[in-house]
Amino acid sequence: MSNYDYDLITIGAGSGGVRASRLAGGYGAKVAVCEEDRVGGTCVLRGCIPKKLLIYGAHYADYMEDAVNYGWTIEGASHDWTKLIANKNTELDRLNGIYLRILRDNNVDLKEGRGVLVDDHTVEIAGERLTAENILIAVGGRPTMPDIPGIEQVITSNEALELPKLPKRVVIVGGGYIAIEFAGIFSSFGVEVTEIIRADNILRGFDIDMRTSLFEEMEKRGIKILAETVVESIEKQGDTFSLRLGNDEILETDCVMYATGRRANTEGLGLEAAGVELYDNGSIIVDELNRTTQSHIYAVGDVTDRIQLTPVAIQEGHALADMLFNQDTRTTDYTNVPSAVFSTPPIATVGLTEEQARAEFGEVDIYDSNFKPLVHTLTGRDERSVMKLIVEPKSDKVIGCHMMGIDAPEIIQGVAIAMKCGATKAQFDATTGIHPSSAEEFVTMRSKRPDPE
Repeated sequence: MSNYDYDLITIGAGSGGVRASRLAGGYGAKVAVCEEDRVGGTCVLRGCIPKKLLIYGAHYADYMEDAVNYGWTIEGASHDWTKLIANKNTELDRLNGIYLRILRDNNVDLKEGRGVLVDDHTVEIAGERLTAENILIAVGGRPTMPDIPGIEQVITSNEALELPKLPKRVVIVGGGYIAIEFAGIFSSFGVEVTEIIRADNILRGFDIDMRTSLFEEMEKRGIKILAETVVESIEKQGDTFSLRLGNDEILETDCVMYATGRRANTEGLGLEAAGVELYDNGSIIVDELNRTTQSHIYAVGDVTDRIQLTPVAIQEGHALADMLFNQDTRTTDYTNVPSAVFSTPPIATVGLTEEQARAEFGEVDIYDSNFKPLVHTLTGRDERSVMKLIVEPKSDKVIGCHMMGIDAPEIIQGVAIAMKCGATKAQFDATTGIHPSSAEEFVTMRSKRPDPE
C-alpha cells in the first residue's frame, strides 16, 4: 500500500490537467486536483471558447451587410453587447459544470486553492498539506506586459472578454494571434481600432504570404496598423488615454489593450523547493515523457516551452495518464500540428513555413492561389483568399500547407490528416475536388511558383 495520500496530485485544472486527472481516476488511481480559479483553465474560461463566441457574434455584422446583395432587406438591426457577454458567461458556466462533473464521475478530489510545492512529494493547498507519489504541474500561462509608465491602466485579453460596454476607440499593442483576433472582433462591432506592433509585420512565425495577406485585409477593413512602433508611456486623463509613442507622437484612445505575449505561470509554486528546474523564460524543463528534473514530477501544457495549444496540452495529459496508470508509454508527436488564427479573415496552417522549409531542405516547390471567394462575387466585398502548398521535390511530400480566407480552419484540419499520413503532391493532384468550394484549390494547383533568383 502507498505511503502517500494520493497517487497523483495535479496543480491546475485546465485542459491538460483535467484530461490527465480524469483518465488517471478512471484507471483506478487516487487523484486530487487543486485549482485557485474555476475549473476549465485558460481555454474554456479566458481564451479559445469565449473569444470564439465573440468572433461568431462579430461576424454577423458582415453577414447582414453582405445579405443585401443576396436580396435580403435588413432594417433596424442593432447590437446589444451586454446581452452577448451575458450569454457568453452562461455558456462558460455550463462548461465549468461539465468539467466539474467529469472530475466527480472519475473519483477525482477537487481541492480549491492554489497548490504550492513544499517538497518534491508534498503540496500545500489553503493550509492543508497532502502528499503524492506523482505530481503534475499544469498551471498554464499568463499575459505579460512591458514595464512602462502607466501600464497598470491597460487591459489584457482577460479583461477584454468582460468589458461592460464597447469603447468607441481602442489601441491594441501586439502583433500575435491574440492581438490580431481582438482587432477583428472590435472592428466588426464598429470600434475604431489602431494596432501597434514593434516589428514590420504581424504574426511572427507564420508563413510570410499569410502574414502579408492578412495585414492587407486588416487595413482594408479600416484597422490602422502602426508598424515598427513602440509605446513609451501611457497617461489617463478622465476617460481618455494618451499614449506617447517612440517618435514622440501622442495617440489618444478610449481603451488600451496589451497582447504582447504570455509567460509560464510558475511564480510562487515552490518549484525550487521541489528541485524542479526552469528555463530562463520561467517555463518548466521537461523531457519527451513530460518529466521534469524530478522524475516523479511532470508538467504539461503552456507551463512548458513547447507548442502552446489546447489540443497539444490535452494530448500530453492523456499520454501521461496512460504511462503512469495504464501501462502505455508513448510520447506526444509535435510534427505537423495544425493551428489557426481566428482573425478576419482567418488563417490556418500545418507543417513548415516557406522560410522553415528552405532552411531545412534548400530547394522547395511552391504552389499557390490567390482569388476572390465565390460568395463575394455578389456581396461586392473586396476580400481575398490565399492558399499555399510547400512541397519537398525529392520525395514529393507536402511539407507545408497554409490558407487565409473563409473556412480556413475547417479546411486545414482535413489537410492536416493527409499530411500526417505523409501525403505527396501527386496524391493531392489525384484527389477529386468538391466544386464549387475554396477547398478544391488545394487539389487543383498545377503550376509551380518560379524559384526566387
